[in-house]
This record gives sequence, C-alpha cells and structure tokens, in this order.
Amino acid sequence: MKPGKKGSKVIVLGNTVSMDGFLRFKETLCIQGKFRGTIEATGALIVDRGAVVDADHISVTSLTVHGSVSGQVRAVDKIDMLSGSQVRGDVSASRLRIADGVLFEGQCSMTGTEREVEIFSRPTEEIRSDLQRPHG
Repeated sequence: MKPGKKGSKVIVLGNTVSMDGFLRFKETLCIQGKFRGTIEATGALIVDRGAVVDADHISVTSLTVHGSVSGQVRAVDKIDMLSGSQVRGDVSASRLRIADGVLFEGQCSMTGTEREVEIFSRPTEEIRSDLQRPHG
C-alpha cells in the first residue's frame, strides 16, 4: 500500500476486516480485507493486494486496484489497475491505466474535460510548411 498525498490521512480497513454496508469518506481509504456494499466518497480508494471489494456501485475521486473489484465504478479523476489485479464491471474515469497482467471484464467510458479539444483543426498546408522549415 502506498500512502496518499503528503499530509493526507489514510484510513485502513485491515486484512482481518470483513464488512457489508455503505462507505462514505473524504480522505484516502485503503481496503486490505473484504467489503461488500456501496462506496460513495470524495476521497481516493486503494484496494490492496489480496483485498476483495464486491460493490453494486463505487463513486470516488480515484481508484487504485491491486486486489479484486467487482461492480460499477465511477472515478472523477483516474483508475489504476495494477499488475495482478482483477476488475469486473463497467468503469468510468477521466484517465485509465491498465497494466500488463490485469484481468478486466467490462466496458470503459472515458469522461472528458468541460471544454472540447479539436486536435485536427490545423490545415494540412500549415503543418506541411512547419515540417519543411529548417530548424536551428
């Protein structure tokens, strides 16, 4: 488990904890045991190696998965699925990283920023002239 941002609190549900219910938190929560239920938080969630989360819905700022997660996930910022992790369910985030060795079963929806960015808006002639211009 890696701690959250410097100075932020990390709450840990240890590997002997098995919990059913509804979780709400504002800081960083690290689950090392088992959890079943709903998670709605404005903080970050870390699912440690060996941990099992079976949720109908997870809504967090960011999610880092070392263990196993089942359920629909929505992260405001990012989802990191690290090597050896398992994620079953649809996910939605601004940024998504899936490492080698991850088992992911579900659909991914990328949420963008408020403003729309058009990356192909420059005319071809303008790009061509920039490429032909000597650099030095």
